[in-house]
Amino acid sequence: MNSYDVVVIGGGAAGLSAALVLARARRAVLVVDAGQPRNAPATHMHGYLSRDGEDPAALLATGRNEVKGYGGELVAGTVSELVPDGRGGFSAHLVDGQRISSRRLLATTGLRDELPDVPGLADRWARDVLHCPYCHGHEVRDRRLGVIGGTPGAVRYAQIVRQWSDDVVYFTPPELLTAAERTELLARAIGVVEGAIDRLVVDDADHLHGVQLADGRVVPCDALFVPPRFVANNDLLLTLGCVVDDGGWVTVDPSGRTSVAGVWAAGNVVDPRAQVITAAGAGSAAAIAINADLVDDDVRDAVRDLDLGSSSAPTTHLHPKESR
Repeated sequence: MNSYDVVVIGGGAAGLSAALVLARARRAVLVVDAGQPRNAPATHMHGYLSRDGEDPAALLATGRNEVKGYGGELVAGTVSELVPDGRGGFSAHLVDGQRISSRRLLATTGLRDELPDVPGLADRWARDVLHCPYCHGHEVRDRRLGVIGGTPGAVRYAQIVRQWSDDVVYFTPPELLTAAERTELLARAIGVVEGAIDRLVVDDADHLHGVQLADGRVVPCDALFVPPRFVANNDLLLTLGCVVDDGGWVTVDPSGRTSVAGVWAAGNVVDPRAQVITAAGAGSAAAIAINADLVDDDVRDAVRDLDLGSSSAPTTHLHPKESR
């Protein structure tokens, strides 16, 4: 069984950032990556200082090379189980049968987006069906934008989308809006369309043309914002017994430390609102905390070895005259 100081589960921005810091700290670190990044459908990422507009896949490729350049290791695979080893460390079991021993764990396994059940929605995800106005709003500014409502916080979300265009339509099931919400939408000239959505309409150039309702109406739309339901990929953390909040998200301290000793988590697996740049920062903070925790162990081990060495050394008894 291969043994490491830290096993990082997930090779996205958070995981690679953590691995880079740990490798530079001369730790034996392994990144296990299933190769399914959440932003894989996106062709560009935005809001990352010095990397704005870069292909997300290129960022990860650069990150992997940097980690390997400092001696960090990466393996393609999926962790199926984490087992405490009884000595404060863990054994990570991969689906291909590999077993890896680690003193500490960092989970950066991200989340998945559950979309409304609208035909055609998933096919256009990260193209002209979008979820983050801060990531994509500038690219669709001043165009005809739609927002799918009907979920808690969706009206507030539509008001944020309004920052990028004065032509915004809010789609909602009938009789769901409160009087106050209707007034707020009206005040900022956000149109309200009530009714069930049947499908998306795509033109011959493979661009979103509009949203068709169940009654046959087609509302013109160039891009559609959808507040998805975020579902954390936290099964491994839950199996270890990590404490979760009322929303089911694993709780961590500012460094990413979970309630289980020796286990950290960073990125979208604990923060659904983290963008690429914030996920990378969280991974770096977790790595610094993990290394400090390992140093504490190293000090305890060194003191123990020193004490054992002193107690096992032969005692020399001096003659009274020799002691002067």
